[in-house]
Order: sequence, then structure tokens, then C-alpha cells
Amino acid sequence: MRVHFESDTLSAIGRAWHDVGVGTIVGANLFAQVGWHPALSEVSDERERGKVTNKAWRRYGAVNAVALTGILAGWLGARAHEAKPDKLTSRERRIALGKDVLTGAVAATGIAAGVTGMRFNEMAEDGAVPLSDGDHPSGRANEKQARTKRTLNFLGKANLASALSLGLLQAGMAQVNYRRPPLKRVLRRTF
Repeated sequence: MRVHFESDTLSAIGRAWHDVGVGTIVGANLFAQVGWHPALSEVSDERERGKVTNKAWRRYGAVNAVALTGILAGWLGARAHEAKPDKLTSRERRIALGKDVLTGAVAATGIAAGVTGMRFNEMAEDGAVPLSDGDHPSGRANEKQARTKRTLNFLGKANLASALSLGLLQAGMAQVNYRRPPLKRVLRRTF
């Protein structure tokens, strides 16, 4: 039995959730890297820096999970119907393939960062891993803590880069759709 949904409302909700999810992930990573993490150097106790950082990311993890779910659900839903290869021009198929890759990269780096962040939090009581700021372990962090923090920083930067790229590609994909009105879509012409 094949389930088939053809609803502009459902499609619009999926697309909106996807776009808000991309914005959420980009915003969280930018805020952390530009604002939050550097500002933590103002906290006088290095263990308190780790505790506060880990607590903040634990709390925000649910928001990131909802955002990532939206990105995946929105794109997988589109790929199952309106973005199926047989409904796209060759140019759109290339763009969709790029979006497949970037969506996978956002998912992989986001999930890996979440798992690594949970492990990092467990490396000290109450997540109080000694940090110089939000990005760098202090000299009192052990090698495992320092290595995990470096991995977490890499994953955060990779997640930001893939989400930014996905947002840019999404904008390009929308522009292609604006240039191909519904009648041209029906007739399968390119612009």
C-alpha cells in the first residue's frame, strides 16, 4: 500500500520547518563561536566555565534536535514527492543532489557534535571540565578532555559550514523555482 500526500499546506510546513531549522543551527553555532565562547573568558573560575558551557549546550540540545529533525523531515518529504528526480530538470537534479549531500553533512556533524558534547559533559562532575574560554581547555584539563574539546570544536565548525552552505543552496534552489512558473513546470521546459 502506498501512502500519498499532495498538500500544499503540508509541503509549506515542511519547507518552513526546514528553513527555520537551518537558521537555528547557523544561529546557534555563530552565537557560540562569536559571542558565548569568547565571553566565557570573563568567568574567573575555569571549572565554572566548563560547567556553564556544558549546561547551556545540554539545555540547547533539544532545540538543535528539533531543528535537525525539521531539516531532515522537510527535505526527505520533498524528495519523496515534488523533488523526485523525474520531476526535475537536469539543473534541478544537480542542485537536489548537492542538497542531499549538504543535508547529510548537517545531519552527520550535528549528531556527532551532540554525542561528543554529551561525552564531554560526562568527563567531569556537573560538566565542570576546566576551560580557558568556551573553545579552549585550560592547562588543568587532562589529555582526553582536551582532545574531546578539540573534536567538538571541529564538529561545531563543520556543522556551521555545512548549514551555511545548505542555506545558500536552498536560496539558489528557490530562485530556480521563481524563474520556472507552474505552466513551464507542467511543460517541463527550462528557462
